[in-house]
Amino acid sequence: MRWGDQAPASSPAQAGDPVTTGLASAPYNHRRRLLDAPLSRGITACVLVALLSSLARAEIPLAERRSGYEQMSPATKAMQDDDTSNPATLSVLDGEALWRRKAGDANKACADCHGDAAASMRGVAARYPAFSSAQGRAIDIEQRINLCRTEQQKATPLAHESRDLLALTAYIGRQSRGMPIDVAADEKTKPFIESGRRLYAMRQGQLNLSCQNCHDDNWGQKLAGVPLVQGHPNGYPLYRLEWQSLGSLQRRLRNCLIGMRAEPYPYGADEYVDLELFLMWRARGMTVETPAVRP
Repeated sequence: MRWGDQAPASSPAQAGDPVTTGLASAPYNHRRRLLDAPLSRGITACVLVALLSSLARAEIPLAERRSGYEQMSPATKAMQDDDTSNPATLSVLDGEALWRRKAGDANKACADCHGDAAASMRGVAARYPAFSSAQGRAIDIEQRINLCRTEQQKATPLAHESRDLLALTAYIGRQSRGMPIDVAADEKTKPFIESGRRLYAMRQGQLNLSCQNCHDDNWGQKLAGVPLVQGHPNGYPLYRLEWQSLGSLQRRLRNCLIGMRAEPYPYGADEYVDLELFLMWRARGMTVETPAVRP
């Protein structure tokens, strides 16, 4: 069975959930208070620069795309570069153990079907999200892992942001480290890339900001010493020093929405997967750094 040929059950937003409608016209929803959510220094910098800047750049040319790694301090770069210092290495080792562990009513391990991950999973992270003919839409690696669990291992799916799902995703991603991102951009995936592009450019929340305001219009600037990066997803899941833990790209996207004072989508929502696919397409040709370290 090849990854990308099937999909897990979708995780749509709940019916009537305000995340699916009205974000641009209703910037704040009183049913869910987000004002007590912590706002990262990076988000604060994005907000202030976007509000003060009167000039906007065009979409970043491929030749000018830069990983967030390039804007890190030498100490943080050294932490990522050395597997013995990279705190995400522990999660990769956990993922390797889970890869070999039998689970579910089928009493099967990932390795029983896919063998040595160094060979079978090489390049997989560079190609995801990918189109699933069974689902009729793009799915990400986390969804693909849970499909294998439910259909092949006859096991319960792993919860989003759970230690085991992050570990398996990091382990699979590690097999593609150093490879160029190469997601498909064909007639099957283009509708989802375009959906992600629209979400990326859409102003949302109480602050009426878009992802584009920080990561296209003002990248490279600083406020209070906080660099505004281009926002490429080439290191996820990654260890963020701000979090003191490993986290997924969806966690980062939720943080951005909260920083914009917008209603975050539930984990696993189609909107996140479309954004992931667009961001990977936007970063095409850049090398996979999983598991990366970021401030």
